[in-house]
Amino acid sequence: MLGSKIAIATLAVKDLAAARRFYEDAVGLETAFVHEPGAIAYKTGDSTLFVYESANAGTNDATAVTWIVGDDMEAVVRSLKDKGVAFEHYDMPGLTVEGDIHVAGDLKLAWFKDPDGNIHGLASG
Repeated sequence: MLGSKIAIATLAVKDLAAARRFYEDAVGLETAFVHEPGAIAYKTGDSTLFVYESANAGTNDATAVTWIVGDDMEAVVRSLKDKGVAFEHYDMPGLTVEGDIHVAGDLKLAWFKDPDGNIHGLASG
């Protein structure tokens, strides 16, 4: 039933203005539409990231959104770091950490948080 329908990532934030600065200025997303009050949608590839204000923001301790960046991993990490994004480092079996990138064979992964603590992932594919 839902297999043929489009799904979007949805993130709760406490401060929409701060989230907007982060997603637009640091992450480089383009606004798809604004839903007043308290919500904004961003275009990301063929997908949408929907961000809305909620008192429950940042309560998820797991990855909420993952971008598949392919061979651009190093460039994307460098660009985000240049814009002030701090990367997370996790001790996970089978992964080694090279700078801010976790590596397992050909797979490369990196994680960062938005201002509310929502965890975002980058994957090489």
